[in-house]
Amino acid sequence: MIIVMKPKTSIETINKLKNKMESLGCQTHEIVGENYSVFGLVGDTSKIDRSQIQANRDVEKVIFVQEPYKKANRIFHPQDTIVKIGDKQIGGSKFSIIAGPCSVESKQQLISIAEEIKESGASFLRGGAFKPRTSPYSFQGMREEGLELLKLAREKTGLPIVTELMSADKIERFVEDVDVIQIGARNMQNFDLLKEVGKTKKPILLKRGMSATIEELLMAAEYIMSEGNEHVILCERGIRTFEKYTRNTLDLSAIPVIKKHSHLPVIVDPSHAAGLWWLVEPLAKAALAVGADGLMVEVHNDPANARCDGQQSITPERFNDLVSKLKKLANIENKEI
Repeated sequence: MIIVMKPKTSIETINKLKNKMESLGCQTHEIVGENYSVFGLVGDTSKIDRSQIQANRDVEKVIFVQEPYKKANRIFHPQDTIVKIGDKQIGGSKFSIIAGPCSVESKQQLISIAEEIKESGASFLRGGAFKPRTSPYSFQGMREEGLELLKLAREKTGLPIVTELMSADKIERFVEDVDVIQIGARNMQNFDLLKEVGKTKKPILLKRGMSATIEELLMAAEYIMSEGNEHVILCERGIRTFEKYTRNTLDLSAIPVIKKHSHLPVIVDPSHAAGLWWLVEPLAKAALAVGADGLMVEVHNDPANARCDGQQSITPERFNDLVSKLKKLANIENKEI
């Protein structure tokens, strides 16, 4: 339920109504705009008499929210959310690019890639330290050593680091060492993990599950936000369909749909969506054109010998060329890279 107060309603009157709603067992989430004060009610609203609220002369209107997600709903928060990470941001007029290798392999590999992507225009460095793999025999990442190398690369370049958290027992380490915590597609509905990261103040990059609907993705975000952490970034990375030519099917239509229903920023991962390096560029351009707030691109200096996902990684040279083309397209879309 959303309650919209009339313009110039006093803070005292607003607080009085909020306190009444909270006494009935609902949490209140306030949004203050230029002309209106709006607050949403989360919880069991069955005890609330809508007619009584509408009888209040200071109430402009009452809106019932049909969707099960509340805090992630644009009705609750009409303005787009901008997630700030140091002097960087994701959302708003900025088109942010997260780039780096699928997995951290060595100090030399990571730092050289970090330096090159920064020069090209990337705002964030990605790299997997703990790798969830389909096969137990595949490379599982350098783990703690990988985290230390990511920190070293950040120190060398100034790029904030983005890496995936797989289990709740590593949260304290990630909160201390990582700038953006990624929750991967396989863990999108690991609700206990979502609740735990929701108790932190760290920005969370939440990837869409391989067979998840848009509503399920937004409900996963709701789990995080319901615990108090509203610094959530959504990521469309392709979904599983009957098509086998590409690794997944990139659902570009999800971007404007999410933008219509949610205020959270959305980025696209064309690398995992396609699984083929030569598809990264056209899908990246398409993502910008449909309104995405950024990209996550896999970049490797030697894809043929990469320990993980070399077939979908582009070289630093191709990444530089891609960013140059995206900058031209961003001007048309009133975005800044």
